[in-house]
Amino acid sequence: MIPAAVDAFCTRKTEPADPERLPFIFRGWRFENSVRPVGSGCFAPVVVCLSHGPRPVETRLPNDTDNIAYATRAEAMRHDQQQAMRWVHDRTGDGQGQF
Repeated sequence: MIPAAVDAFCTRKTEPADPERLPFIFRGWRFENSVRPVGSGCFAPVVVCLSHGPRPVETRLPNDTDNIAYATRAEAMRHDQQQAMRWVHDRTGDGQGQF
C-alpha cells in the first residue's frame, strides 16, 4: 500500500515509462533505467535488462518498490541503479557486501 501522505500527493493515474532511458552497466550486465510518472509530481523506477548480442532482448525487472513513489526523477533513477545492482548480485552469488 502507498503511505497515506504519498497517496494524497500522488494519484493512482499512471503513464507509460519515460522514453528517455539511460544506459547503466554493472559487472558486464547492461541495463536501461527510466522513470514512470505516477500521479502529480511523483515517479516510479523502471529497469530494463538488455541481453548481449547484436539484437538485445529487453527484459523488464519486476517492480520492487511496494508501490512507493519518489518525489523526484533523480531519486527514482537512483533506485533504478540500486535495483539493477541487487539483481546482478542475486544472480552471481556475490552478495550485497560487494556494493
